[in-house]
Amino acid sequence: MSPESASPASAGRPKRSRRGLALVGIVGCVVVVFVVANGIWTRSSSEAHLKQTTEANAVPFVAVIKPGTGSNLSALDLPARLEAYARAPIYARVSGFLKAWYVDIGAPVKAGQLLAEIEAPDLDQQLLQAKAALASAQAAETLAQVTAQRWQTMGSSNAVSRQTVDEKAGDLTVKQSLTRAAQAAVDRLIVLYDFKRVTAPFDGIVTVRNTDVGALINADSSAGLALFVISDTQKLRLNVSVPQNYVPAVKINTKVQITVPEYPGKVYNAVVEASSRSVDPASGTTRMQLLVDNAAGELMPGAFANTHIELPSNMQALSVPSGALIFGQKGLRVATVDANGKVLLKPVTIARDLGQLVEIGTGITADDRIIDSPPDGLSDGDPVRVVTPKAPAPKG
Repeated sequence: MSPESASPASAGRPKRSRRGLALVGIVGCVVVVFVVANGIWTRSSSEAHLKQTTEANAVPFVAVIKPGTGSNLSALDLPARLEAYARAPIYARVSGFLKAWYVDIGAPVKAGQLLAEIEAPDLDQQLLQAKAALASAQAAETLAQVTAQRWQTMGSSNAVSRQTVDEKAGDLTVKQSLTRAAQAAVDRLIVLYDFKRVTAPFDGIVTVRNTDVGALINADSSAGLALFVISDTQKLRLNVSVPQNYVPAVKINTKVQITVPEYPGKVYNAVVEASSRSVDPASGTTRMQLLVDNAAGELMPGAFANTHIELPSNMQALSVPSGALIFGQKGLRVATVDANGKVLLKPVTIARDLGQLVEIGTGITADDRIIDSPPDGLSDGDPVRVVTPKAPAPKG
C-alpha cells in the first residue's frame, strides 16, 4: 500500500504525540523553576532567620542593681600613722670628736639634760686667740684714751693745734670700736663653746642615737645623720586622710576612737585638732591631724593605727558591689542602663573600699540602674537586655 493511500487518522497520531511531549516539557520546566525558587527562598529565609537570631543573641543579658544606701553609714574607718607630738633631731654646732655620750635609745630625758660631750681642740684655740686679741684691743684702747686726754689738755691751752687734738680723739673712737669687735668675737666663741655640751631641748625619749665615742663630728651637718633624736611621746599626733565628701562631717574637736595591732581589743581616745583645709588632687582627700593622749606610754611613734570616726546620722553614702566597677584606660567607671536599654558608662570615685562593697564618692545617683558584673567589651550606646529576677515562690 502506498503512502498516499494511508488513512487520515493514522496521519494525525504523530502530531498529538509531539504536543504531549511539549506539554510534559513545559510542566517539567515549571516544576524545576518552582523547586529552584523554593530552594532560593528557603535559603534566603534561613539566612535572614540566622542573622536575626545571631543579632538577638549578640545582645547580652545583664542584671541591674540600685546603689545601696544603708551600709556602714554612721562611722568612718580609716588607716593612720602615729607621730610624736614634738620631734627634734639633734645636730652638732661645733666640730671635733665625741668625748662621751650619756643616754641611749629608749632613755627618758628632761629638758637641758646632758646627752653627750664633744672635744673641740680647734675651738679651744680659737677662743684663746680671740681672748688674746681682746686683751690687745683693750690695751690699745686704754693707751688711746690716755693720749686723747693729754692732747685735749694741751689743746685747751693752745699748745697744740686743734687738728691734732681731733685726730687723737678719732683714734680713741677707732680703738673703742676694735675693742667691741674683739669682745663680740669672744662672746660668739663662748656661746659655741657651750655647744660642746649636747643637751635635750625638751622632755622626751631618745628614739635615735647615731654616734659613738671617738666619732668625728662636723658642725652644722644637717644633711647627715643627727647625733640623737628626741621625741615627746606624752602626746602623739595622728594624721588621717579623710575623703572629700566626708570632710564637712568631721569637724574640729570631733571625738575619734583608735586601735593598734599590738593591743587588740583596746580602744584609745583622740580628738581632731587641725585640718589642712585643702584637698589633695592625687587622692581626693583632706589631711586632718588628731591629738592622742599617751601618758601611759603604750603607743609608739611611727606605729600603724585604725581610726573610727562617728559621723552624723544624716550622712548618706551610695555603695555598689566591687564587681560592678570597671577598671580601664579611662579610669574607674561603672556601667549603667538608660531608659532606652542602652549602656552608659559613668566615671566614679571611691570614698571607701569595704571589701565586697565599695562606697562611691562621686559619679552616680541613687536612681541609676547599675550593671552588676558587667561583661567585657561594653561601650557607650551598646544595647543590653535586662534580666528581671524571678520572685521567690510562695511557701506552701
